[in-house]
Amino acid sequence: MEPEDGPAATPPEPGEWRRGRRLGIDLGKARIGVAVCDPDGLLATPVATVRRDMRTSSGDIPSDIREIAETAREYDVVEIVVGLPVTLSGEEGPAAAHTRAWVERFADHVSPVPVSLTDERMTTAVATRRLNEGGVRGSRKRSIVDQAAAVEILQHWLDRRRR
Repeated sequence: MEPEDGPAATPPEPGEWRRGRRLGIDLGKARIGVAVCDPDGLLATPVATVRRDMRTSSGDIPSDIREIAETAREYDVVEIVVGLPVTLSGEEGPAAAHTRAWVERFADHVSPVPVSLTDERMTTAVATRRLNEGGVRGSRKRSIVDQAAAVEILQHWLDRRRR
């Protein structure tokens, strides 16, 4: 899977937009931020922070995948967008490989809903700055920064689609 918003990405054709909610995901080492947009794709809003389940055995479905797949069904999403962590120079490292592996496993549980990757450079930093500017501090910030990063990922993806 190539990231949709990276150097190798091509913009979607004008007729490709399909009305419906999209889910945005910020995959972290300990937590996963989840956001959703309205059916017209105008505004991303936070939904949840999900604790990571690092089980890797092929027989068990990790609880994070089950929970996010259920959220996708609840919101009746037509697409899921996952942030791909790349370096500032656009290179993919171990974190990107880890994300790609998680997405492959996750996609099996939300099929036929398509799952795509998008460049997430600086989204957590932007989300943290916005929370600081809004006066959110301490443990409250830690509990919602992942959701805010998911909002940044999805909103950036939506804004690129509208251009």
